[in-house]
Amino acid sequence: MSETLSSNTTLGHYSIVSKIGAGGMGEVYRARDTRLDREVAIKLLPANYARDLDRLRRFESGSTRHLCAQSSEYSHRSRHRHS
Repeated sequence: MSETLSSNTTLGHYSIVSKIGAGGMGEVYRARDTRLDREVAIKLLPANYARDLDRLRRFESGSTRHLCAQSSEYSHRSRHRHS
């Protein structure tokens, strides 16, 4: 990505808080989901990656695995907290 998003930039219902890092697949930002009032991480792909179907599939596959792992970890912690 050539342009870093600044704090308080709005993307839909997300408000950018800060940049977390960058890597081969894009940049990651800490943001606030204004609908759910919680912090989230947003990964932005470079435009040329978004047009490459193979890279887009790998990104989507990795994101799904990450979300499933987070959900499983949250469920595990919630069960033990309420036991």
